[in-house]
Amino acid sequence: MVRTAFAAAGPAPGADADPITTEIVRQGLNAAADHMKRALTRTAFSPIIYEALDFAVAFYDTDMCMLAQAPTLPAFMGTLGFCVRAAVEGVGGPGSLAPGDVILYNDPYGTGSHPQDAAMVVPVFAGGELTAYSVIKAHWLDIGGKDPYSTDTLDVYQEGTIFPGVKLYDAGRLVGDIYRMILANSRMADMVIGDINAMVAGARAGGEALAAIVDRYGKAEFTACVARMYAHGEALVRDWFAALPDGVYTASGAIDSDGVSGVPVPFSVKVTVEGTRIEVDLTDCPDQTPGPINCPLPSTVAACRLAVAFLAGAGEQPNEGHFRPLDVLTRPGSLFHPRRPAPCFMYGIPADHAIELVLAALAEAVPDVPAASGGDINALVWWGEREATGTPWTDGAPHPVGQGASPRGDGAGALMYLSQSATRLTPAEVWEARNPWRIERMALAEDSGGPGTHRGGPGLDLSFRCLEDHYLTSALARTRTAPWGRAGGHAGRPGGLTVEHPDGTVEEHALRTRIPLAKDAVVHLRTGSGGGFGPPSGRDPQAVQADLREGYITEEHARRHYPHAL
Repeated sequence: MVRTAFAAAGPAPGADADPITTEIVRQGLNAAADHMKRALTRTAFSPIIYEALDFAVAFYDTDMCMLAQAPTLPAFMGTLGFCVRAAVEGVGGPGSLAPGDVILYNDPYGTGSHPQDAAMVVPVFAGGELTAYSVIKAHWLDIGGKDPYSTDTLDVYQEGTIFPGVKLYDAGRLVGDIYRMILANSRMADMVIGDINAMVAGARAGGEALAAIVDRYGKAEFTACVARMYAHGEALVRDWFAALPDGVYTASGAIDSDGVSGVPVPFSVKVTVEGTRIEVDLTDCPDQTPGPINCPLPSTVAACRLAVAFLAGAGEQPNEGHFRPLDVLTRPGSLFHPRRPAPCFMYGIPADHAIELVLAALAEAVPDVPAASGGDINALVWWGEREATGTPWTDGAPHPVGQGASPRGDGAGALMYLSQSATRLTPAEVWEARNPWRIERMALAEDSGGPGTHRGGPGLDLSFRCLEDHYLTSALARTRTAPWGRAGGHAGRPGGLTVEHPDGTVEEHALRTRIPLAKDAVVHLRTGSGGGFGPPSGRDPQAVQADLREGYITEEHARRHYPHAL
């Protein structure tokens, strides 16, 4: 058993730091992180970065504690500290770093992700002294796996080329050998190199902004302000958990499949609240699986951090202090702490399931916890060669789900799942301009939200008509388990994907790699909805009538679940 804890991280409490200066420094760090985010999105080549925002940007101090993160991909929030540490160790430690260095790192067991989620780490020097790290982790379209996106890999070596901490820039000089290796191991080398250059520019821009803050206040005052900033975040979360009844809370669930066997994968979580601390125990899970749903430790920790931030973050941009009250227990060799070379391309599936189960477990102690959401990012990745030119292309994106209802109201309709909540759905016009398909339907799904006193948010229905032959990887992970309701609310609908082939045959898919799509095939995606909260008989008749007028539900649905309103 391994305990991952954060209580001992970071500098001394820093109580003597001026509170006004501390807040200026905190907001300055957040602004610098946002500057880094904007530099990346304005220079990236791939829609997965500049449209879908599938990346994270952050700053870490020399103890690998998070100083600030811009509102970017939440799923990466807890992983970047592990990533920076492994990247720096990979090139020989802090003593081997110099101004102008840029480290490339994408080992899944250090990033917590598949190899396509690669990181650029820039050491930040202020006054000639190593002060912090500026890091960007973003999804590359392709880095030499057996397919651009895979749900059926059998070991990590099938998933992509691994760079275990290498200098892409050494003291400001491009390392040409590494550059050529990247080009040689990507089907879409031009796009990937464009994104890499954008990541380097963004991380450097963020580092310069951070160094300016340190230079303005001096290293000593900056360090004291950071310590006070961490202490404030820690106190905020500890106060929230102190108000909860102590106890051990549990929840169980199952993943549809490991991507290879087709057999459900059950597991449980145990959450212990004791005073001002919380422990999430994920040891009651299967051994690492043959298929690629294994979740490396960094992403397991990230899932737990995200659940805590959702409950106790008070809407603040997080720093390391917010997570000091949290301990995470894992078992090496298991689903949530696999050992190399277990495949982990679909690491996000168990991570998302864990988030839902942590929230479900704490619902007993926290009345405001909503019913289950669609609980999946519904990732689809498409690729092929353009008919007219033979040019290789690929694109992919997550898709929104309905959110669970709560005691306060209905669930929101068609928003990105919690772990992807800073990403966005690519506009249909961008998709159609870049890719060989046409969007024939994009609509909130009628009758999909779980009935209840407050209904669940509807899922999304999308239909794509293929205009050329190409391939599709479907990464749907919740097609069997319906999103549960709470307090008497009913379940919502699970997700699903249907392919209508030109010859009239119809197929259903969930986790499937390289689905061949002929010209005129139609892909129908149904994303999951939210569960309802409270018995449907308690729903306000006027709310039911409004749902009928707006098209959220049909009259048949209303008569079945809300007869009192008719």
